[in-house]
Amino acid sequence: MELDLGPEIARFRAELRAWIAAETPPGLAGLIDWTMPMTAGGRRGAQLAVAMADPAYAEWAARLLARRLICPQWPEEYGGQGMDAVRLAVLNEEFYRAGVPRVTRGMGESLVGPSIIVHGTPEQRAYFLPRIISGDDVYCQGFSEPNHGSDLAAVETRGVVQGDEIAVTGQKVWTSGAARANRMFLLCRTDPDAEKHAGLSYVLIDFKDPGVQYRPIKQISGAAEFCEDFLDGVRAPLFNVIGGLNNGWRVAMTTLGHERGGQATVAHLGFEREFWDLVEMARKRGKTADPLVRQQLAWAYTQVELMRYSGLRTLARVAAGRPPGPEASIAKLFWSEYHKRLGEIAISIEGPDGLLRPDGDGYQVSKWQNVFLSSRAGTIYSGTSEIQRNIIGERALGLPKEPRVAP
Repeated sequence: MELDLGPEIARFRAELRAWIAAETPPGLAGLIDWTMPMTAGGRRGAQLAVAMADPAYAEWAARLLARRLICPQWPEEYGGQGMDAVRLAVLNEEFYRAGVPRVTRGMGESLVGPSIIVHGTPEQRAYFLPRIISGDDVYCQGFSEPNHGSDLAAVETRGVVQGDEIAVTGQKVWTSGAARANRMFLLCRTDPDAEKHAGLSYVLIDFKDPGVQYRPIKQISGAAEFCEDFLDGVRAPLFNVIGGLNNGWRVAMTTLGHERGGQATVAHLGFEREFWDLVEMARKRGKTADPLVRQQLAWAYTQVELMRYSGLRTLARVAAGRPPGPEASIAKLFWSEYHKRLGEIAISIEGPDGLLRPDGDGYQVSKWQNVFLSSRAGTIYSGTSEIQRNIIGERALGLPKEPRVAP
């Protein structure tokens, strides 16, 4: 189902579809299922690493770069196309439809770049942004710390100004993609005497610096998608402080508040494909005639359809020029809780076989074991389900905050 977004968007879609068909390198679509959801965990990461090393992927990335279809939502003067959220959604839809990757620059594209565009100096934009688009700089995030997860303003990592440099010392944790990164954007405390929000700075560091050590954190699924990081006097020029010293909280809010509305109408597609895989597994095991299994599958199908229609509603809101609402928190709460339940359903359909690990080197898990185990993390990362419910209750429904009870 496609929304009727008017003749101009229809022309954009047709031109883009024709360009993809003409420019896709042979064999690219067959390297991997490029619509595999992020929630596939370590299995997705391992397959992507192999596919992205193929020459067809490099050729495709070069063609997208020449067409300005990497970071296309960035303003034209910074290497993008100034693409609005509606066109970005259409772009994502067409790449999904063709089964080819929309090459992205990860956190550099979606988090760091927008923050530099808003808060950086002309010189910082001229230096850092092209390196993100080209793929020379790959970023990971240094916000969370062992003692401060949700309380971001309480970070203890210190940044000490020494001449025209800043030396950063501390520890970060839950750093996704650290093993692939050569840069980190982080928050550190540069004024220990200021109120905790006021004394922070947003700094870009060399993640390959000798003062950086990172250690993978093994997950229950056997994957190690994130790390803990130790920073010992890592030096960076003051040029790498975005937004100025002690203004990091403001920059961080731009980073965390950046909306990726272009994903609205494709976010459900990985879950949809996964659902039909589950139906096929149930069919092979002779479970589709079981009334309970049929009821569970019907529930799962309904949830995926709700995701689809919610995405269309979000896109319609954006197309109408209305400001974003609480959709991000609602969507995150919805898909993460759904996926956890889907893993439970899958294991129950597999029965005793779901309790046995497949043979192989290391800690191996099957596809559905991976869903069952990895999906628990979805209700924690990017804001726990409890946090999302608070946001929805307070900011969308206007419910009063729970009064503090004196000890």
